[in-house]
Amino acid sequence: MRISAASPLLILGGCAQFSADGGMSLVSDLSTAAIGEPAAKIQDEHGAAAAEARVAELLSRTMTPDAAVQIALLNNRGLQAAYTELGVSEAMMVEASLPPSPIVTLSRLIQPSTIEIEAQILQNVLSLLTLPRRREIAEDRFLQAQKRAVDATLKIAADARRAHYRAVAANEQVVLLQQAVNSAETVSDFARKLGETGGMAKLDQAREHAFTAEVGGQLAQARLTQRLERERLNQALGLWGAQLKYKLPDKLPALPPKPKVEDDIETEAVLSRIDLEIARMEIAILAKEFGLTSATRFIDVLEVRGIRRVETNKVTEVDFTLGPGPALIRTETQRTEKVRWRGFDVDFQIPIYDFGEVRTRRVEETYMTAVNRLIEKAVNVRSEARQAYQAYRGTYDVVRHYEREILPLRQIITEQTLLNYNGMLVDVFQLLADARARIETNVQAATARRDFWLAKVDLHTAVIGGRDGSVASVAAGTGG
Repeated sequence: MRISAASPLLILGGCAQFSADGGMSLVSDLSTAAIGEPAAKIQDEHGAAAAEARVAELLSRTMTPDAAVQIALLNNRGLQAAYTELGVSEAMMVEASLPPSPIVTLSRLIQPSTIEIEAQILQNVLSLLTLPRRREIAEDRFLQAQKRAVDATLKIAADARRAHYRAVAANEQVVLLQQAVNSAETVSDFARKLGETGGMAKLDQAREHAFTAEVGGQLAQARLTQRLERERLNQALGLWGAQLKYKLPDKLPALPPKPKVEDDIETEAVLSRIDLEIARMEIAILAKEFGLTSATRFIDVLEVRGIRRVETNKVTEVDFTLGPGPALIRTETQRTEKVRWRGFDVDFQIPIYDFGEVRTRRVEETYMTAVNRLIEKAVNVRSEARQAYQAYRGTYDVVRHYEREILPLRQIITEQTLLNYNGMLVDVFQLLADARARIETNVQAATARRDFWLAKVDLHTAVIGGRDGSVASVAAGTGG
């Protein structure tokens, strides 16, 4: 009994404690190293006011991709929920590190001449003996939860960048098509005037007006896409109300002078991917849990109960004395007698039907499942890194080809066609054909630039983490 009561006091000194920041220091440090922006958990009104002020400051300027990431990290409530879940994981870690509380039982039994009071203290000895290992496992689980919070941060940042690039690309498409509509309307008006003077047949006028209407339809579709992409950006950044009034650039950034060269992209991804690190930690945790299960496979219930019983009895003593005559005088006296009992009980489970094989087999199979999942994930990470790099380099080369070859040639064709038209060497239909080709080329070039920046985001997530499995690669068909 003395050992059972003292053991919790000895172990309490090693209990885990709540951190001052709820485990966010590691999350912020890893997020800063990965994306250049720290993670911040909003815990009170002061923090919420500071975040709101910072978001308002960022929204007052033309939004850049980096600004979009900062806004998402401060304003996305889904991410804040992930940080709150991290606090729950820390509470579970602290709870798992505490020794089991003893159970105290008091009982009082009364008979006409007897009062019995019994006190028992029950302590789970097995939980005390395995507490250091269980505490170590709980700490590893909390560290794993921190890495998951980092992964969620990287995903939100990547989603914000993708949404920003798509919204800006939609703006650029609208600008290009608006210019095309203006040019088409000018030519259409000219065709109408020629028709009024008899210089253009009605069929030719209809063809010109149809071209103008087609370009107008493309502009309407582009404006719809623009509104939808902006709304997706609002959702990614967690914006609403007055926050929706912000300005985006009219066009995407220029390409970097040289593409990023990765000699061993697979190795970098295997060493850096946060989700792969989480899977490795799961293997290590399951190994420790397997060792704990193996150690307690025969006895998984061991409890010691200290018992102290006090029995109070009323005892009547009879005494006879000689009186003045021959009669005896009977005298009764009562006194209280206490009987104290001390002892202990030991409860443990006898493994008659199961010698721990079921629990051991279950943990072992769970461990092997995690090992196979890890191997599969490592193979997939290598493949994702290769695909992302190929998409990145491929889209870079495509955009460079447009900028160095196709767009300059299309400009020359446009200038020469216009000169020939002014010199009446070509008719208006060749001018229209050139206008249609020029519009398609400009739209394709803008789409290629968008695909490059999206591929750049995908490459970063393929190497660092935060990858969304539902995001299709550029090579798989997002170039439309």
